[in-house]
Amino acid sequence: MKLVKLFGTALVALSLAAPTLAQQAGAAPQARQANAGQGDQVDQLARMVGLTDEQQEEIRGILEDMQGEIATLREEARALQEKMQAEIKADYDEDAIREHGEDLGDVTGEIAALSALMQARVDSVFTQEQRDELDRKMQQMRQQMQQQRQMMQQQGQQ
Repeated sequence: MKLVKLFGTALVALSLAAPTLAQQAGAAPQARQANAGQGDQVDQLARMVGLTDEQQEEIRGILEDMQGEIATLREEARALQEKMQAEIKADYDEDAIREHGEDLGDVTGEIAALSALMQARVDSVFTQEQRDELDRKMQQMRQQMQQQRQMMQQQGQQ
């Protein structure tokens, strides 16, 4: 049972640390890749729903602003996870573990809120027609994914 808990904690730590470790491994190349990824995402979105140049720039600005905040919070979450890990020992301090856990919960909650705000701000840039088109395309993608899952399940059963 302890092994399962330790494995679960390690997975949480790894998921929180991965973006930060990638940033530390190559800050400048990582920034260029992130911007290229944003450009790719925004460009793809522009093709899907017909964004104007102004809309594309506004969306890029939102992504750049919000992703910086989120990255800072992810670093904070990673540090809190490390503090919790450091408390896993024979003479553990339950109050410290609980305090770090509460702090980690607050930070991850803020990350979730900022992510939702970022999505809402991007959505506010769209016209109603663009939202409707995006909804249609997303529904098509969900249906295609569902069909692919069904096909894979059927192949697995044979």
